Amino acid sequence: MSKNIRIKIPYLPLLGSLIVGLLGMSCNTTKNIKDGDYLYLGADVAIKADSMTKDNREAFEIHLQELLQPKPNKSLFGWRYKLGFNNLAGDSVGNNFVRKRLKKMGEEPVLLGDVNREYNENIIRNRMENLGFFNAQVVSDTLIDNKTARVLYTATPNKIFLINSVTFDIDSTTEIGRDINISKDKSLLKVGKNYSLDVIMNERDRIDNELKNRGYYYFSPDYVLVQVDSVNNNNKVDLFVVLKPETPALAKVPSTINNIYIYPNYTLTNTGYQRAPRNAQLIDSNFYFVDGKRTFRPKVITNHIFFERGDTYNRNSHNKTLNHLVNLNSFKFVKNNFVDAKDKPNALDVYYYLTPLPKKSLRLELLGKTASVYNGSEINVNWQLRNAFKGAELLNINVFGGYELQTGGNVNLNSTYYRYGAEASLIFPRILSPFNLEVTRKYIPKTYIKTGFEYLNRTSAYKLRSINFNFGYTWKESEFKQHDFGLLEIVYVQPQNITAEYQAQMDTVPTLRHAIEPQFSFGPTYNFTFTNSAEKDKKNTFYFKGGLDLSANTLGLIQGANINEGNQHKIFNAYYSQYVKLQADLRHYRKLGPNTVWASRISLGYSYSYGNSNTLPYLKQFFVGGPNSIRAFRARAIGPGSLAPQNIGENNFYADQTGDYKLEMSTEYRSKLASIIHWAAFIDAGNIWLQNEDVDKPGAKFSKNFISELAVGAGVGLRFDFTFLILRTDFAIPLRVPYLEKSERWVIKDIDIGDKTWRKNNLMFNLAIGYPF
Repeated sequence: MSKNIRIKIPYLPLLGSLIVGLLGMSCNTTKNIKDGDYLYLGADVAIKADSMTKDNREAFEIHLQELLQPKPNKSLFGWRYKLGFNNLAGDSVGNNFVRKRLKKMGEEPVLLGDVNREYNENIIRNRMENLGFFNAQVVSDTLIDNKTARVLYTATPNKIFLINSVTFDIDSTTEIGRDINISKDKSLLKVGKNYSLDVIMNERDRIDNELKNRGYYYFSPDYVLVQVDSVNNNNKVDLFVVLKPETPALAKVPSTINNIYIYPNYTLTNTGYQRAPRNAQLIDSNFYFVDGKRTFRPKVITNHIFFERGDTYNRNSHNKTLNHLVNLNSFKFVKNNFVDAKDKPNALDVYYYLTPLPKKSLRLELLGKTASVYNGSEINVNWQLRNAFKGAELLNINVFGGYELQTGGNVNLNSTYYRYGAEASLIFPRILSPFNLEVTRKYIPKTYIKTGFEYLNRTSAYKLRSINFNFGYTWKESEFKQHDFGLLEIVYVQPQNITAEYQAQMDTVPTLRHAIEPQFSFGPTYNFTFTNSAEKDKKNTFYFKGGLDLSANTLGLIQGANINEGNQHKIFNAYYSQYVKLQADLRHYRKLGPNTVWASRISLGYSYSYGNSNTLPYLKQFFVGGPNSIRAFRARAIGPGSLAPQNIGENNFYADQTGDYKLEMSTEYRSKLASIIHWAAFIDAGNIWLQNEDVDKPGAKFSKNFISELAVGAGVGLRFDFTFLILRTDFAIPLRVPYLEKSERWVIKDIDIGDKTWRKNNLMFNLAIGYPF
């Protein structure tokens, strides 16, 4: 939205002078620094090591620099704004509200006198020793410039110490000794590798995890000691893994599971967690279910408990149980306690305290919408019923309604409308099937049933009634892989009351006809998702999503449907669509530095319509353009192929281009500027095409010349990372326009940022939430 508003301010020059003066005062961050003091601007670390590669040395320097204290005053593009606020507040705040607020927003200057160089030298030296540089040397120097100062720390690592031998010096005649020695082949301590305290700590955690999975509930990594012997020198060390003598006897023996108590409707009292269960119901001879109000069916909960009476304690089962109970999405709190069994040695009684979320919730949303010459509003009422049938099901009903009015301009096509409808979904935390389908035990599979209805009335054009239904399953195969199998998806759209005005406009722009055709599609869908982008330590991460969508394939074959021969069939007064649709989205993220990423994406869409139809239904077609696609063009404003944009009336562009094939590519360089502000430079390319020739859309069919029909755009943008959301602003311009003559499609030579008319016609601003991919 862009609006020009002119406001007369009588004392504008005076106000401007005041603002400039205040900014000048705040920008002069050293004006209150006393003689003999210096504003501390931070520290640099320089490593002198010819044996290190440049990348490793720079990464090591940044790592060491982050350890230093104190931190300098926060800055934004070089301006120490918090110190500026403090300067504006002054020394004497008193009861002045503005000064108090500025003082609270600001921070006191960090001075060179606050820096303990010797302490920081020891920090750097200690860290380097922990990484195997036992003979590291560190010196520091102060660099003064007027009233500011920096400190330079110069570190010389010298030769790193390597691991010469690893010995597990643990008595193998004891049970815990045998269990530790069984897994020593998995040790992270490897002969010939660099000595590292971090690796030693990780090795202690590995041993602890191995023992926890063998029943040693009371064991702790602190009971493992790795002794280092560097007597033989020669820059090598011998490592000895031992158990500390003070390790408790209880930690040296495995524990078994005794009684299991489950409180599915628990409320914490002032006396703490209840230990003496009342009215407990014994389920499957394993679980004591304490639920006097019968809030949940017992099997629904016990199916997610991975312990049974007599089992040896296992950390994996422990964590898997908690994850399942949390992911049932029925409980506000999930608390688990293990307590020594009173009547059995080396045994644990297990307690699960589950506090349910509110059974019912109601949410009301009122939205205001404004864009260019359009204004409108929408209301959503959402009602949730948790544990609907005492099986942790989630019933969700959403009722919505809204309108949009054209308040300016001269295009009234599709402009004013109102709509209303309802959506309902029911999620079961299990697979509902007449067959015994066991897809996974590590994660909770879900069955979903969704349906919806919408009535859309474009007052000057047409009315649409649409119904949709989905039934299917979703489950995670692993931490990285997820499946969504829609056993049946139905989409039904029926137009009504097409106005004479719209009918006349369809004769001008045939694309409009496709938007209101009756649509009926039904069949299965499948989507597979893989992502390891949450693994922050990896330099290269990937995201892939592939999908398959089928409609009426069997029915069309049975009925012998053939649109080209005039043999077309209807269901509920609509010709059903017969097609196969495939799509894939592959993304690659390469980490170039701590705050720098190179992200790339390729998105493909393919469909084959046959039998009862020769193109995808409108709602299933592909489109490109917009803030998450090719950002130099508006959404649905490109293609198909080399088809030129269609106009309704003078200079009134109608952006609603869709197709049966899609190719889209993007690459983006992302980096941090300062604080919450990041920036990016990007290039996008792509287009859509039709499967078959259309006389009303010349150049829209896919051909061997598709490469020459790709739209290309580029731009830069800022991203504001508020942690809970990312606000994105992108500016983009077209580099190649596919609907121009072949020899004129590259428009780089026409770029003229200084020309107002060129900017109006070519510079595209995108405001969005989140990254484009």
